[in-house]
Amino acid sequence: MDSIDRSTDTTATEVRVPLAALKGRGTSTWFPHRFEKDAREVFDDGWDHAEDDAAGPRTEVTWETAKSIIASNDSPDIYFDKSINPYRGCEHGCIYCYARPTHSYLNLSPGLDFETKIIAKRNTVDLLRAEMARRSYRPEMIAIGTATDCYQPVERELRLTRGVIEVMHETNHPFGLVTKSSGVERDLDLIVPMARKGLAAVYVTITTLDADLARKLEPRAAAPHRRLRVLRTLAEAGVPCGVSLAPQIPFLNDDMEQVLEAAWDAGAREAFYHVIRLPWEVAPLFRQWLEVHYPQRAQRVMHRIQEMRGGKDYDSDFATRMKGSGTWAQLIRQRFDKTARRLGFNAKKIDFRTDLFRPPAPAGQGTLF
Repeated sequence: MDSIDRSTDTTATEVRVPLAALKGRGTSTWFPHRFEKDAREVFDDGWDHAEDDAAGPRTEVTWETAKSIIASNDSPDIYFDKSINPYRGCEHGCIYCYARPTHSYLNLSPGLDFETKIIAKRNTVDLLRAEMARRSYRPEMIAIGTATDCYQPVERELRLTRGVIEVMHETNHPFGLVTKSSGVERDLDLIVPMARKGLAAVYVTITTLDADLARKLEPRAAAPHRRLRVLRTLAEAGVPCGVSLAPQIPFLNDDMEQVLEAAWDAGAREAFYHVIRLPWEVAPLFRQWLEVHYPQRAQRVMHRIQEMRGGKDYDSDFATRMKGSGTWAQLIRQRFDKTARRLGFNAKKIDFRTDLFRPPAPAGQGTLF
């Protein structure tokens, strides 16, 4: 490895493209974060490392003791005010993930580190109980897994999301969650009875029905047909469910209508979409990914994205950051609205109940009833 002393400019137009993508990973580089002064580049010394690199980098989990667990936001373009994210980083490796830059605050790469170095909040359940037990606490719907997927692969062993839902179940607290994993089926024993009380809903992200594209965009997430099966399982169990078509990427996932039709047939009754967001380091990472997987259309894709962002890779303006602006953004909106209306999506919004809430018992204390 050679160290090169230079300042990191994430808006630079020059992109160094790796020779090959790592199997099962969204990116193949430890892309430098915006706070680094030094950047490191791989140097080919002529030795054959194929055997060493065949398995790719392994996922590492680090425990974190968090100070709080329920996050609040006042963003006018976000439909929820409270959220819980048990994990930082996401093993799914979605190249478009807008949460990638948060790893920069941990002095980790938004590239490969984001999907291989997962931070798990060990005291998630204890914090949740403590915050809900406060006299000043007022229940409202909490969104679970809004930044990183709450059912990413490490949840199988760590069960932090399961712990959160157990507290929700105990206290009759409303929640909604969004995932692109079949892992949510494991917790149907808790989710189904809560849904019957008007306390739970699940949204499944399906960006495309094209399995090859999905494998490149979201390498460790469930395949599209598996996500449709998750929707069907949820709907048949009586769980209100919806589909997220986020993000929409010009000239890549152009099967919006087909996704909506398949999701409706599977039982989803709510639907929403966002256009691709490329904040901070996500923009050069996405450019790099395009050059590896779709070099012939990379320039066209970026030009259309910039058209929706006022000529830039990204614009954080609340008024346009979710849907974009301009002709192309209007076309995507019209396609979604027309198809959703024809199928019957969003005819009735889920009304989460808050009147059933009862504060949790202190940790370790049982009940007489």
